[in-house]
Amino acid sequence: MLLRRLARPLLASSFVYDGVQAALHPAEHASGAREGSGLVTAQLGRPALSDAQVSLLVRAHGIATALAGVALAVGRAPRTAALVLAALTAPLAVVNQPFTSQGEERTQKTTKFMHNLGAIGAALIAGVDLEGRPGISWRVHHAREAAAVSASKAALKASAKAGQAGAKGSKAALEAGAKAGATVATVKAVKAAKAAKTAKHDKAAHKANAKADKAAHKASAKAEKAQAKAARKASGKAEKAVADSSR
Repeated sequence: MLLRRLARPLLASSFVYDGVQAALHPAEHASGAREGSGLVTAQLGRPALSDAQVSLLVRAHGIATALAGVALAVGRAPRTAALVLAALTAPLAVVNQPFTSQGEERTQKTTKFMHNLGAIGAALIAGVDLEGRPGISWRVHHAREAAAVSASKAALKASAKAGQAGAKGSKAALEAGAKAGATVATVKAVKAAKAAKTAKHDKAAHKANAKADKAAHKASAKAEKAQAKAARKASGKAEKAVADSSR
């Protein structure tokens, strides 16, 4: 974006100027640097830095500030460069805090302190500028949503496959049941046919026995009739013979 290309060099210009001035003229910043370094060494229990060490510290700080400002101005890792500038300016704000000073010194430190605070705020804003790209929180949230959607799709696919497998299993069970039922029905039909055949044979045998009994009964009746008839004839002949002999 064109606005960023203009705003970054404007913001970096003050950092580059202050850094170059500190690197070229460290004596102008030696008093503040000595005060700040004295606070640190006192907390660490170390001896205070010498003038040469303080001068070297001011030069190193100035060079680092100038380089980070140039990187921000040309757009080389601008977010990192801006955060580095904020970190480099924070010690200056601590050194220039006016709350422990009095009189004219307090006024001067107040001006520098407010300048440092403004520079830190501007650098932090530039450091969190995403240039329209989504931030880390959005990316994490989006990744979680994508993972949840993928997991849901996988679960749906697994459920669909399980349903298909269940349907195939039910179909196979129905087919097996149908085959088993057909087999049972066939066996029952064979048994019924055998039973019917047996019943038919039994019925035919019963009829034949009935006919035989009937024929035997008829033959017995005829024999009795014939025997009675023969007995009557013999009796008649005997009586006739007796009568003839008595004459």
